Parts: sequence; structure tokens; C-alpha cells
Amino acid sequence: MLINNTKTRKIEEFKPLSSREVKVYYCGPTVYNYAHIWNLRTFIFEDIVVRTLRFLGYNVKTVMNITDVDDKTIRDSIAAWEDLISFTQKYTKIFIEDIKKLNIIPADDIVPVTTLIPEMVRMIQTMINRKNAYLWEDWSIYFDVKTFKKYWNLAWIDMCNCGLQHWARVNSDEYDKENVADFVLWKAWKESDWENFWNEKFTINGNEVILKWRPGWHIECSACNMKYFGAQIDIHMWGVDLIFPHHQNEIAQSESCTRKEFSKYWLHSGHLMVDGKKMAKSANNFYRLKDLEEKYIDIKPSVLYRAIRLSFMNAKYNSEVNFTFDKIESNITVINSIDELIKNINREIENSDNLAIVSRDFRETMQDYIHEYMYHLEDDFNIPECLAVMHNFIKFLNTGIREKLFSVSELNSALDMFKTFNQVLGIIDFDIVVFDEIPSEILSKLEERNTAKKSKNFELADKLRDELISLWYKIVDTRDGSFLEKI
Repeated sequence: MLINNTKTRKIEEFKPLSSREVKVYYCGPTVYNYAHIWNLRTFIFEDIVVRTLRFLGYNVKTVMNITDVDDKTIRDSIAAWEDLISFTQKYTKIFIEDIKKLNIIPADDIVPVTTLIPEMVRMIQTMINRKNAYLWEDWSIYFDVKTFKKYWNLAWIDMCNCGLQHWARVNSDEYDKENVADFVLWKAWKESDWENFWNEKFTINGNEVILKWRPGWHIECSACNMKYFGAQIDIHMWGVDLIFPHHQNEIAQSESCTRKEFSKYWLHSGHLMVDGKKMAKSANNFYRLKDLEEKYIDIKPSVLYRAIRLSFMNAKYNSEVNFTFDKIESNITVINSIDELIKNINREIENSDNLAIVSRDFRETMQDYIHEYMYHLEDDFNIPECLAVMHNFIKFLNTGIREKLFSVSELNSALDMFKTFNQVLGIIDFDIVVFDEIPSEILSKLEERNTAKKSKNFELADKLRDELISLWYKIVDTRDGSFLEKI
């Protein structure tokens, strides 16, 4: 398994810290509003990584934080006249619903950072004791960047030429990417924070200090990892926009406390553009999942969600992706065609009298497909090439089904291959072939329509077809006859 490690800027062979468990952490959302499609693209990439590792036989443990206290959550909860916990729980629930719609497997542990205050306090006290952190005159505690000699490692910052001044400090949770400065660990309370504070005790220069404070953003992820994984993890993931300062600051905090390498591998997804432009509300190209649901209200939801997922997998995870509605609509067509093929395979299995065993040629062809698929999967999660393999497999099956080349055993083997692909891709719905018994009155309308069609009474045939559609049944005409599918 090869991985493009952001930390080394090299393709490396994946070697987990332990043979017993692979520890994977990814930054969760800041729950002050709906997740937007760039967020969702990143979570789909992370889902692919986790699914791949599990597919390859690794025992993977995943943890994700929920940022339910920071500048944004406090600001917007106050504007909504809601207490912080109720406000953030509302958006956390929406987020979990969104990722499940996109067939993203939730992390094993999803952790609101407000549950991690004791871990944050312990880490900050350790950094104070080791002179990596200090209390400033604004009564906030800052991390002293100059005390961490490897601060440049992930972001590749030249500390000799970055313009860092000994008085430079940043108190906000997020700041300009070029601004290398001491960053806040524990923020002094101000009136605009309302009741969002914790009274915690620190020992500084031999004196106990207790004030109203709340955590800075960066310490939250370090504390989450420390509680659930300890000093070291195998893989840390998120989008490229968090490499600096957030991930670089995580490394500084965690390694200052443990004196061990925090994460062995770092994976980052590329930027998401919308119609070739940066996504922004001011550009009127800022979309959430609910916006796409409303735009495509006439599309079956399970088809839409899988088409969105496929749209974000058609480019390599660490490359820039350009989102367009044309791509969504093209992938809706792709998903529908895959669904139709799965249905066709099942119909062939039910109706075929070819009970021959799997032929040698068919078996060797299947082995070629899975070997090529595995090769690309292990090549730094090259999902676009994996999808190309699957599309070639689809062409092979469509030709064979059309020419009646496959036995029942071979068709069942083809379904098993799709299930193998889907363990990672997550875009195939096998439940589409499970139908309730069709009512007799519906079947009668189908027979009446077929009779009308044979007698060339096309006006009546079309009317009956539309009636069936209004009753949520679609007529499928094949050379072997007509049948109904539940819409």
C-alpha cells in the first residue's frame, strides 16, 4: 500500500505503528451551520481511505472530533439566542444525517470537544511546565512557537525567513495562512462570549491562576487524540486548507507534551472549485447538501446521493475538483445505468436455464479485473482508475448479457464482483432488486396496456403507462417481454 505523505512530500509504503490496530483521526466539522459540499467532499475522501484500509484487512480504529466551541459557534449561537450546547447539537445531528445519506461510514468515536476540557487543561499545564507555553498580559495562554524546533516540518515553513517576531501573537481561532505567530491555547473570557467559559486552574511560575477561559481551536484536536489514541497515531486526515496553521499547530502541541512523533502519515484532499471559481456565498456558488436536494427534488434521493458521492470520486483525492451541475447530472445517469445493470443481472439469474459452472475464461477475466482494481487501490487510493476498471467490467457484462453468454453461476459471480468493488466505492444499491409483491390490479393494468400496444392503440397504451407511473410503477420493455418495476 502506497501513500502520498504530506509530511515528507513523498510516496511511501504504508507501515502501521502496530500490527494490532491502525489509528486514524480526522478533523470533524465546526457545527455552527450546515456542512458545505467542500466539507462533504473531504469526508468522502476520508471514507474512501478508511474503507480501503479495512478492505485490505487492516483493523482500523477511527476518531473524529466535533468542534462545538470556537469563535464561530459562540458568535452564531448568541446571534440565534440559543445556548451553545443546544445550538451545536442541532447542527451536529444534521451533519451526521448528511454523511449517512452519502454512505459515509461514521467514525467509531465522534467526540464533541466540550467533553475534552480536562484533557486540554492537562496538556496546556504540561506545555507551561516545559516552557512551551506562557500566560500573556491579556490573560490568555499562548504556545511559544520558537520553542518547537520542528515547527516547519508539515507546512514546510522556513522559520529563518518567515518574519516571526517575538511579540507576534494570534488570539483568533483561525488566521491568515502566512501569519506565523504564537497561537492561543486557552482564551481569556470577554463579555461577547456571554456564558461560554470554564473556570480552570493552572500553575504558572509557582502560582495558581483561576480565570474564566475557553479553549483555542488547535488544542481541541490534540486533546481528542490524546484521550482516544494516546501519544501516537498512524494517519491524520483533512483538506489541504488545514495544513497550516491548524495541523502544524497540532503537531507542535502534541509533540511538546509527548516528545514522540504525533502522526506517522498525513493525508490531505485538494481544493473544491465550483464552476471554476472558489466557492463563496458572495459568488452565489455556495452549496450544501440540502441545496442539491432542493434542486433535484424530482430525482430519487438514493440515486442523487450516490451521484454526488461519485462526482467527488472521479478525481484523485489530492487534486483540485471542479464541481458543476452538469457533472452531477451526468453521474445521475451513470448511477441509473448501474442500477439497471444490477436489475438485469438478477432478471437473467431468475429466468436463465443455463446452469453451467463458471468457465475458465470467465474466471480468468474476473481475476484480471480484480487484480487491476487492487493495483490502483493500493496506489495511493487511486479511485478514478478503480472506477475505470469498474466501467470496463460493466461494458463486459452488458455485452455478455445482451448476447446471452453467461450462466447463472457466472452472473452470481458478477454480482459478487460488484459487492467487492462496493466495499470501497459505496455507490451501488443492491436493495433495488428487492420488491414487494405487485398487486393484482396493477398487473391487470400492465396486461391491458400490453394488449393496447399490440393492437396499435398507442393513445390508450400511453394513458395506461402514465397511470402506472402515477401509482409508482415503471414499465420496462425488453425483447423477452414487459414487466413492472417499483419507482
